[in-house]
Amino acid sequence: MMRSMRKAISLCLFTMGVAGLVAQTVNPVSEFKVDMQKVGSPIQSTMYGIFFEDINFGADGGLYAELIKNRSFEFDNPFIGWTPFGNVTIQTKNPCFDRNPHYARVSYNKELTGSGLDNEGFKGIGIQAGEKYELSLYARTVSDGPIKLRINLVNHANDLFETKEITIDGKNWKKYNVTLTPGETEAHSRFRITMIDKGTVDLEHISLFPQKTFNNRPNGMRVDLAQALKDLKPGVFRFPGGCIVEGNNKATRYQWKNTVGPVENRPTNINRWNFTFAYKKFPDYYQSYGLGFFEYFQLSEDIGAEPLPVLNCGLSCQYENHDPNENCPVDKLQPYIDDALDLIEFANGPVSSKWGKIRSEMGHPEPFNLKLIAIGNEQWGSLYTERLELFVKAIRAQYPEIRIIGSSGPQSEGADFDYLWPEMKRLKVDLVDEHFYRSPEWFLAGAKRYDSYDRQGPKVFAGEYACHPANRENSFLTALCEAAFMTGLERNADVVHLCTYAPLFAHVDAWQWRPDLIWFDNLSLVKTPNYYVQQLYAHNVGTNVLSLTMENEPVAGQNDLYATAAFDKNTNELIIKIANIGIQYKRIKLNLNGLSSGKHKGTLTLLHSSELEAKNTLSNPSVIVPVSSEIEIEAPITEITLKPQSFSVYRIKDCKLK
Repeated sequence: MMRSMRKAISLCLFTMGVAGLVAQTVNPVSEFKVDMQKVGSPIQSTMYGIFFEDINFGADGGLYAELIKNRSFEFDNPFIGWTPFGNVTIQTKNPCFDRNPHYARVSYNKELTGSGLDNEGFKGIGIQAGEKYELSLYARTVSDGPIKLRINLVNHANDLFETKEITIDGKNWKKYNVTLTPGETEAHSRFRITMIDKGTVDLEHISLFPQKTFNNRPNGMRVDLAQALKDLKPGVFRFPGGCIVEGNNKATRYQWKNTVGPVENRPTNINRWNFTFAYKKFPDYYQSYGLGFFEYFQLSEDIGAEPLPVLNCGLSCQYENHDPNENCPVDKLQPYIDDALDLIEFANGPVSSKWGKIRSEMGHPEPFNLKLIAIGNEQWGSLYTERLELFVKAIRAQYPEIRIIGSSGPQSEGADFDYLWPEMKRLKVDLVDEHFYRSPEWFLAGAKRYDSYDRQGPKVFAGEYACHPANRENSFLTALCEAAFMTGLERNADVVHLCTYAPLFAHVDAWQWRPDLIWFDNLSLVKTPNYYVQQLYAHNVGTNVLSLTMENEPVAGQNDLYATAAFDKNTNELIIKIANIGIQYKRIKLNLNGLSSGKHKGTLTLLHSSELEAKNTLSNPSVIVPVSSEIEIEAPITEITLKPQSFSVYRIKDCKLK
């Protein structure tokens, strides 16, 4: 199997002409037996989901539609993102917002340079011609009389392409708004604010949003990125991340209570991906928390996914911080446990409750219907389990209906993994979060991973996974290996209840980690082949597993084939997914035991490439995309031909079970 994959890679990369000839060869017929007389385990409707982490500028500068960087001057260097000119200082006396106390004081006394501020956005500000943009800021005058400000958008050539004016009047903080209507499209524009009148003015929380956000939400999401999430048809949405939940120390851990309430008064937090990788350091990477837990829950609703929040368990990142003082002692853990209980109340509590009232005041009186919660990310050892145990007891006592997710650590095998699984069983968590960032070979072998798992223990949440080739790039090879691996997830749906690829987003000019599911710049995005694999699984889930075998064994690598079958009771359709990782066409005899004789119509959706290293790019986003066609098969026995290096999804209609 591995030899075939290596051979395919070699042929595709170095001798494509020869590979094209070899691919015309058709192997002898293999027989797949699908037993439609015995419906198997249910497949969770939430099975295929998405995992969001604020890495690769995935939130600020990405999904979160705010266009101004460091809008409240709260980064460690308050001028990061800003270029002040003239007489500009940072002040904290009598601030507008107590948890964001910094603001800019701008004075103008006919300085030759003028006085004002210039913001670079996130690797530039993406502006679309014909769209409207809403500028808001808080301001007050320090000197007497009203003061006019000029607002500009500036293109990459330093030419002005939009100008508006605002008059600041009064010595008390007040919010000002103006709509910008630029006539140019510019991926790397800048925002500039300049004083026109002499005097002094204080400026705070300078914000620029596209008027159109996803579902027209105020403080909303970038339309194309959020729509790409909805188009996946995700069953579950895990947030706010993995490692950022831990933080590098107690002070930088993710605290959900800092992310709710008025957006202007949510404190800024440094993002651990600012400094984690020395070779990919981004000193301007912070979390504004404009995208907070309320917005995550709301987005879950908007894209049709179950929310799955992850909370800190009292431990800092065990990879990077070995100072025991940066872990919360077990006997002082109650505030962390209270955070978990309060979050459940925030999500599900009545408006008469403390946190339910806050949710209602933010615009959502109805509960969010939270069902799942994860405690800890990639923690390991007794440090983790002794803390997790206290969370489990408290949540079970107050909210027994909530399903709790524990961790199997950062690795997919080894001593820490072997220690944690028995502990998760002892603690009776509902699901165990497993993570795998592994090679193509590992993913192909992993298609059998769950065949021998304990059927009585906690269920599996494959919470972070991605195929990592040597060059760590997205390609058709990685997508095909993931498609093969996922046949094993679906075949073992009695064990695996949830799975989410990771990471989700990456800005092409500001990434720390790859591969990633969706790449984007300031104006556009590209869906990787990996995205389409996830989409094909999520759009073709089915309600129950069906037995699919070749020579009485699950199809997990024999003759370079990987396959799974499901039945959809809602539509009476048979769904068969097949990955052919080989370089030859494959003839398959389908023996559909129990399907009524005669012709059955359906569809075939094919994801295929003759080049394993092929990829979609921003300039050419449709190199590898699914192609659907109408088909008709003869039941109960028919023959199909699989393209080499392909992932095929068959949906056969009118398959009522006896």
